[in-house]
Amino acid sequence: MKWLEQYPKEVKGFLVASLVASAGGSLMWPLTTMYVFDELGRSMQDAGFVILIQSMGGIAGQLLGGALYHRVGVKKLIVGSLLLNALGLFTLPFINGLWGLFIAMMGFIGFCNAVSMPAIQAFIGFRFADRRGELFNVIYVANNIGVALGTAMSGFLAEISYHLSFVLNGVTSFGFAIFFLSYLTKLGGTGASDGSHHPQPKSPLPAGPGAWALLGNTRIYLFMGLGSLFLWFGNSIWNTGVSPFIISEGMSKTAYGYLWTLNGILIFAAQPLTNAIKRWVARTESSQMTASALFYLAAYVVIVAMHSYPGMILAMVLATLGEMLISPAIPAFISERAGQAAPFYIGVTGGMGAAGRVIGPYAMGTMYDGGGLTPVAWLAAGVAVLSFLSFAVHARLSRDWGLGHDRHDKKERQLNA
Repeated sequence: MKWLEQYPKEVKGFLVASLVASAGGSLMWPLTTMYVFDELGRSMQDAGFVILIQSMGGIAGQLLGGALYHRVGVKKLIVGSLLLNALGLFTLPFINGLWGLFIAMMGFIGFCNAVSMPAIQAFIGFRFADRRGELFNVIYVANNIGVALGTAMSGFLAEISYHLSFVLNGVTSFGFAIFFLSYLTKLGGTGASDGSHHPQPKSPLPAGPGAWALLGNTRIYLFMGLGSLFLWFGNSIWNTGVSPFIISEGMSKTAYGYLWTLNGILIFAAQPLTNAIKRWVARTESSQMTASALFYLAAYVVIVAMHSYPGMILAMVLATLGEMLISPAIPAFISERAGQAAPFYIGVTGGMGAAGRVIGPYAMGTMYDGGGLTPVAWLAAGVAVLSFLSFAVHARLSRDWGLGHDRHDKKERQLNA
């Protein structure tokens, strides 16, 4: 692909490995609700509970992954968590009838998968500091090409065997771990623990403020994290609203897979559109987050108004545009503003977003059992409004912060002169 030619060899390898890993991951995650609801014969409330436990593991993993980045080192953190994630996935086919153990294992998988997330994002921000904003977006696109490929197969694999999806996901997680082991070993003394080009210190724990001091700097993360929490709460509608609606209406399981295939295709094909939005309307990362919430809100309004598969297609288009705006914006904003504390803040905001994934599926699953898709869609629209308000506050605070820094820098330059 021509767009790959402008990047160095190590970036190309990273992109290809990310694509393959995301393809494997997408074989499973859209089908978790279907597996519990269809294969195990449980209620949507039970399906929401499984996702709740998985997301609680994700919260712990995000927080721990960000906090341990400098203490443990990026190689041990990423490779170890990916290997444990693969091990958990490989065990799922063998505990099919053990409901309690299945729930615990899903929590373990959510934890191990989430530990690697802030570490990988922080590594990108450190290693490629001069092009990190661009690379966050390119890697995001590559991941979603993988999602398009994976979800295109997921519905068909579900018709054959849900367990096959679990195993293939485990294989790609294992392969991603081996890639990182080789990739980071080759970097060796070039700063593999923090992504810089300076020699790696003997002690991986740098001097700096503790966790409580970092948490006190609420301007950098609090309202952004709350916006993410509400955003991912509302996004639970796809697994605990749309998915059971499609099954209940007698549609093929592949119809649900096609929605996520559309998501993956748009993330690649609609880049010119989102680039235009960023160029004309949302030039900063903070404004991109605010615009994202508006797209998500529009998607949920469409689901409220149109109880049909064409309506869900339109809603997916709108939600995907929102996703394309926010996903690269959050790590880019934190990497730009937080310096060496970026892994910690990426983990905190990721954990807050995962909290939305904890609350959303269980609440929406319970509402779906009681009233179907309509109340679920209204709830999603309501929390999208809260997400917009949170991101708007964050944008205002970050703008004031930026002006304050500009004034401080100008004063320093005048004093030095």
